[in-house]
Amino acid sequence: MPPRFLKLSDVQEILNVSPQQAYALVRSGDLPAIQVGGRGQWRVEESELEAYIARQYALAREHLKERDGR
Repeated sequence: MPPRFLKLSDVQEILNVSPQQAYALVRSGDLPAIQVGGRGQWRVEESELEAYIARQYALAREHLKERDGR
């Protein structure tokens, strides 16, 4: 069974972004996350990452429709 929560390094790898970009997504609230443990490490639920990706696809489709005048 895959883990329910992902580390930011996992998110970074999946999205192919820098560590700073992954943290910025969490900090801005675009990608919901929780802090766990004594050091407050960020974790992203896999379903939240999938929802974020789906939202980005929807935004891209809307952008293309507006650009193409549809």
